[in-house]
Amino acid sequence: MKRAPQRALAITHPRPYNQRMSLHLLFSGGLIIWVILAASAVAIAVVVERLLHYHRAQINSSEFLNGVRNVMKRDNVIEAISICDATPGPVARLVKVALLNRERGRDGMREALEEAAMQEVPRLEEKLSLVATVAQLAPLLGLLGTVLGFIKVFVQLQEARLHPNFGLLAGGIWEALICTAAGLAVAIPCYAGYNYLVSRMNSIVRDMERAATEIVNILANRPAA
Repeated sequence: MKRAPQRALAITHPRPYNQRMSLHLLFSGGLIIWVILAASAVAIAVVVERLLHYHRAQINSSEFLNGVRNVMKRDNVIEAISICDATPGPVARLVKVALLNRERGRDGMREALEEAAMQEVPRLEEKLSLVATVAQLAPLLGLLGTVLGFIKVFVQLQEARLHPNFGLLAGGIWEALICTAAGLAVAIPCYAGYNYLVSRMNSIVRDMERAATEIVNILANRPAA
């Protein structure tokens, strides 16, 4: 007795669920979701740029000051200034200002350092407010998208009256929920990133203050030539 030939089962490979869901979420969020995504892209770019800037600006201030101190023991001001020029960051620039104003005495050096610090700190604070703004606006944009989504739902309910199209209603609810989630998903890491950047900036400012105090003491306590 012959067996009936078995039919080959057609195996389909649907698109990955996560990929389909991601595209569905993007296209279901309405215009507000794209505004939130644009804001998040700006915040990411600023955070990366600030991280690189702080990485270049922060140096080992103790080691740097020890090198300057050793050079100044030989009264070699030109070499000390060359070390400052070769070292990146605001700490080295402040030390250079103190070296250039060493003849003005302790008070004169402090005054020059304060003026230099007033120029350096705004450079460190630059663009941080943009990250904070995105962190604050993202939940509000999500709330706006939520309100618009529910407005769409109630408009469709009013038009449908006794026979609502639940597929259309679901689209409005999707838009409302997605915008809320997207706003929070952007705001939380932006807020965390902003706090981290502020802590890095404060660390550099503390190094500047410590270096300014030390270089003033080094130069003011030098024996007179």
